[in-house]
Amino acid sequence: MASKKDILYTKSFSFHVNWVLLMKYIFAIFVVSHILLVAQEKKELIVGPFNSPQEVTVSCMSCHEEIAEQIMSTRHWKWEGNEFEKNGKTMKLGKRNLINNFCIGISSNEPRCTSCHIGYGWKDDSFDFSNPENIDCLICHADTKFYSKSPTGAGMPDANVDLVIAARSVRMPKRDNCGICHFDGGGGAGVNHGDLDNSLYFPSADLDIHMGGFNFSCVKCHRTEDHQISGASHGSMAEGSNRIYCTDCHDEEVHKKSILNKHIASIACETCHIPAFARELPTKVWWDWSTAGQNRKVDIDEFGKETYDNKKGDFVWEKNVVPTYVWYDGTRDYYLLGGTVNPDEIVKLNGVNGTIENKDAKITPFKVMRGKQPYDTVNKYLIVPNLFGNKGYWNTFDWNQSAEIGMKSVNLNFSGKLDFIETEMYWPINHMVAPADKALTCSGCHGRSENKRLDWEKLGYPKNPMISKGRVENNFFK
Repeated sequence: MASKKDILYTKSFSFHVNWVLLMKYIFAIFVVSHILLVAQEKKELIVGPFNSPQEVTVSCMSCHEEIAEQIMSTRHWKWEGNEFEKNGKTMKLGKRNLINNFCIGISSNEPRCTSCHIGYGWKDDSFDFSNPENIDCLICHADTKFYSKSPTGAGMPDANVDLVIAARSVRMPKRDNCGICHFDGGGGAGVNHGDLDNSLYFPSADLDIHMGGFNFSCVKCHRTEDHQISGASHGSMAEGSNRIYCTDCHDEEVHKKSILNKHIASIACETCHIPAFARELPTKVWWDWSTAGQNRKVDIDEFGKETYDNKKGDFVWEKNVVPTYVWYDGTRDYYLLGGTVNPDEIVKLNGVNGTIENKDAKITPFKVMRGKQPYDTVNKYLIVPNLFGNKGYWNTFDWNQSAEIGMKSVNLNFSGKLDFIETEMYWPINHMVAPADKALTCSGCHGRSENKRLDWEKLGYPKNPMISKGRVENNFFK
């Protein structure tokens, strides 16, 4: 039984702890109040009226003078990465000049595609990337209740936006600022990414432990310095740079069981901790442009999604998808404009580099997007079609004219003859991290069931490594 002295000491200690906590709370309230007061004072400097969104940018930069130079050096502004050398060639790659298998390419389609650019007025190749007034501060910093872009306006704000109200709503970027573009990439929710869609605006902890369990904003993990946002885009994947890792925050000895920690040398964290993607909303896994232009009935699938659009062709959607697993060392090879294709083979738009012999490679989960898209049957290369605009395919349904305009915009010849070829594209799975108790168990990969998700022989092992042992024991490293 505790003595009276012990009880008094305990009460005194509790009071001391509570007093310290109280002082911390008071200090925190003071700091936050001061920040809010300063922010409010600065917002009051925004008076308007603004006759153009560029005038908002000028107003922002009257205080934030250094921001323009920072932003204009970013991938979000340039839509391409840094210069690097590959196979003796010097290049810059990014959304600006790569081909995908959903809306294919931005060249000649800028007014539609650049509704997700952080600038104003990128309607064609005359856009001035050196003019800081073209920077759109609001797309990342305004409250999305008050600001949005026109879907077909080359990055200009929606006509109904009140620029003064939008400018006064600025704050640090929140999940909805990023999600407007990244959750709806490719023309709609779940089109290209399998692990980024509208379910992540307000996710449960079971869907994503970081965003749902701890209410992380995107920039909590995608840390930013001088507006350079960490995280690999296609351009930086080609360079093998700008990646972020779970171990940036989590210790490499994060598991209590040493056997699990040993897995980290060969298994990406996401392989176990993201058992499936598109867990609440479906994702598009097939897009066949060859069937576009037909006048036929539009069917609705089990998820309520249209499986056909006469402007775009046939679609297949899937939900709660088990990823495709491959060895990945953090670098990619990309199909480049004008590259030769073989009509008898599937074109890999982005090859994932890595083998069992590569010490830096890990078994990593991906969504594989597949489809058919146009190619020049004489020149044997993929076509960038003009889809948007008065002469675009979505208006004329004329593939030849669309190809002629699009290929001219990328300085490549169109022979006048086209067909469709199957392509595939690998998209990394990094989000929708499940809570620890929902991660894969040992039997998910090492069980004897026919439903186990890893094909060990395809990955290069003689058989299940639980029996044949791992890469070190088998002397796989060269």
